Order: sequence, then C-alpha cells, then structure tokens
Amino acid sequence: MQGWNKWDHRFMNLAKQVGTWSSCYASERNIGCVIVRDKRVITTGYNGAPAGMRTCKDKGECLRRKLSIPSGTRAEICYAIHAEQNAIIQAAKLGVSIEGATLYCTHQPCSMCAKMIVNAGIVRVVYEQGYPDEFSLEFFRETGVLLQRYPEEI
Repeated sequence: MQGWNKWDHRFMNLAKQVGTWSSCYASERNIGCVIVRDKRVITTGYNGAPAGMRTCKDKGECLRRKLSIPSGTRAEICYAIHAEQNAIIQAAKLGVSIEGATLYCTHQPCSMCAKMIVNAGIVRVVYEQGYPDEFSLEFFRETGVLLQRYPEEI
C-alpha cells in the first residue's frame, strides 16, 4: 500500500477541480493538473485551446470525435493543449522553476507530456486514471521519475 498523506489527497482533489475548467467539448476529457513543491502549488493547468483561439466548446464539436481518432493516438490533431503542458508553460511564463516538483494529474501523462515532465526536472508524477499510451511509461522508468497511480491499484 502506498501510504498516501493528506497533502496527496488535497492536491489530487485540486487537480480534479482544475479539470472542471477544461474547454474540451468531450466531458470525459476534462483533465486537470497541479504542480507542487514543498506543499505549495506552483502552477495549475487544464486541457484547452491555446490563448486567443476558439475552444471546442465554442465550436460545438470535438475535432477528434469528428475524425474518429482513437484516444491515445495522433495527439497533434486536437485544438487543445494538454493539462500538463499548460502547467509547465505557465511556470515558464511566470519564470518559476518546477525542478524537483511533484505533478498531480487526473490522468496518466501521454508520451509527449512525459518528455516535457522529464526535461522540466519534475521528480514525481501522481495520476488517477490510466491513458492508452504505454510508450509514456518507458520515459518515466528509464529516467527515474517516480510514477504513482492514485489510489494505488491492489
């Protein structure tokens, strides 16, 4: 058993709340992320369209559904930026280091996000729901970034 502490619970709940801000048309794709160091929230992120661009909710459709693109594939064909990417970008915009931080996310990061997480110096990733991208797991294993499913599966 993992031995989750009250902070893990609080930050995962916060990631879920941030996910409700998503501008993704498909409600099952409302993903939230919180980057934390020393029990302090550094940045948050949710999946949605880039600044200044109409969201999928505004457009009234999901491009990926329209084109029948399966989840976990062809991530580049989507108007949204992933929650993890938005949180990392926010840290860069603010000039705040996220090296040594923990990233809490409602979903397992994809391989594109895994690469960013590793290079940003994040040392731990806690996620709740799986994602059909086995390749992403290789990045965490090989680089030593701790990946934990919340709550741990039995």
